[in-house]
Amino acid sequence: MSLRVALYARVSTPNQTRTQTIEQQLERLQAHVEAAGWQLQDKHIFRDDGQSGASLNRPGLDQLRDGLRAGEVDHVLVTEPDRLARNYVHQMILLDELAHYGCQIEFLDRPLSEDPQDKLLLQIRSAVAEYERELITDRMRRGRQAKYKAGVLLPWTRPPYGYRLGLENPRDPSQVRVEEAEAAVIKEIFALYVWEGFSLCRLAKHLQQQGIPTPSDKRIWSLSTLRAFLRQPAYTGKVYANRTQYRAPRIRRSATHTLGTPHGTAEELPPEAWLLVATIPAIITQEEFELAQKRLATNKSFASRNNKSHPYLLRALVSCGVCQAACTAHAREGGKYLYYVCSGKAKAIHSRREEKCSSRFAPVRQLDELVWQDLCDLLRHPAHITAALERAHGGAWLPQELQARRQNLQQAQTHLQQQLDRLTEAYLASVIPLAEYQRRRQTLEEKMAAFALQEKQLDGQVDRQQELAGLVSCVENFCQRIEQGLDNATFEQKRQLVELLVDRVIVMDGDVEIRYVIPTSPASEHIRFCHLRSDYRHHLHPSGQALYLPRCYPGCLYPCRARLGAQS
Repeated sequence: MSLRVALYARVSTPNQTRTQTIEQQLERLQAHVEAAGWQLQDKHIFRDDGQSGASLNRPGLDQLRDGLRAGEVDHVLVTEPDRLARNYVHQMILLDELAHYGCQIEFLDRPLSEDPQDKLLLQIRSAVAEYERELITDRMRRGRQAKYKAGVLLPWTRPPYGYRLGLENPRDPSQVRVEEAEAAVIKEIFALYVWEGFSLCRLAKHLQQQGIPTPSDKRIWSLSTLRAFLRQPAYTGKVYANRTQYRAPRIRRSATHTLGTPHGTAEELPPEAWLLVATIPAIITQEEFELAQKRLATNKSFASRNNKSHPYLLRALVSCGVCQAACTAHAREGGKYLYYVCSGKAKAIHSRREEKCSSRFAPVRQLDELVWQDLCDLLRHPAHITAALERAHGGAWLPQELQARRQNLQQAQTHLQQQLDRLTEAYLASVIPLAEYQRRRQTLEEKMAAFALQEKQLDGQVDRQQELAGLVSCVENFCQRIEQGLDNATFEQKRQLVELLVDRVIVMDGDVEIRYVIPTSPASEHIRFCHLRSDYRHHLHPSGQALYLPRCYPGCLYPCRARLGAQS
């Protein structure tokens, strides 16, 4: 079998892309492939144009890693370690992943070997690359700050609704102009909100009735879009920089969707920290803007999310299984009837959906009682948890499956050894030259090393069983401590326990799925699972601190009847 080679190249900025530096990298890599006599397929050329090496979230790199998992690549060529990643930790992650899948990596500028000096040099070069990146980032930040203070650079990549940037120099404040049609919409929004007393919901309905499209050319206006308009100081003619700062996200955006690409969350800084950059044509007066801010602050204190007149055990923990939207609690007839209602059933202005969700209301008392009783049953019978923990760790593998995997590896190693013997015989018989013999022998030896690594990992299952025994003991101890206070727990204590152990309750047409998260270490007994930011791709969180455990109850709400039993 011929060696399957892949190439990877990367540049950080669009300017480097335009100057063809990534093409220069690929030319060097392809020349090396031709000199070695290897075969290269077009689908195995991976590139990232204008992608920073400080992040692993790169389309080309993701495709390369997918090819590794699928076993499509045996050898990866990169010009230098900086092109693979600038962060040393990221480099180690990628190198370990390559080794795990039995793939070799080669850097043209500095071939990598097992020599300790080469490893030390790689660490030093990675540290220097990381230092250069931080230095460049700091210089760019200080350069932007200097231009902001000089009033020659706008802090916008896209102008606010109602403005247009100059064509020759889009970041020049002197070239900003008002788009009259959109400015008229902004004036009407402020006038109706400040002077006419319109609510945000009524504003959205008014704009929709007038047939005015949103900034993204949609029919239904979002309340968050209107709120952002009312909080934009640029409409008074003043452009500020440093209005927001980004922090790491603390919770998932959705408990029913995969995590996707995490990104920072913008937080507004106090006005005294803002930096006045320039003045542009104003659309509204300063008085209108200040009155709008006062009303927004007043409305915030009366927001429905701050209304906690009724106790809901599963507040903010219920989602709809039909549309995947979150459910909020609603009281009917003065609190006589309480329901968890899917937000997809709300008006189009709130749900941003053309059609309402077809799901039914979930009765609060019945659902709360079901979840609490199931939680108590789970804690009183930790065998359900330990069984799921064993499955998550692979402890439920059957001995014959392990034996079959070991046998397949041994057969593959035997087959490779036979190929190596036949290759040696062919060389001794002068059938193939020495260079070809050495190249083929190196390929076979690399494959044998990969199989040996897989066999070593298979033998490591014994160690994993010892680790599993420690986790099981920790989980059982946790359940015993919690079980003692279940019968006499107050509502607040129940709520705290539910927040810790229940990640989400999914309701769909009477079927209920309860997604539990059980702490597997003392350190995680006070950390909610949503703060760990898992996207359910693995039952066990990578930190090893929580176990994801779903339990299902089909048809337990409509009509009310006995539970049909848990399906762990």
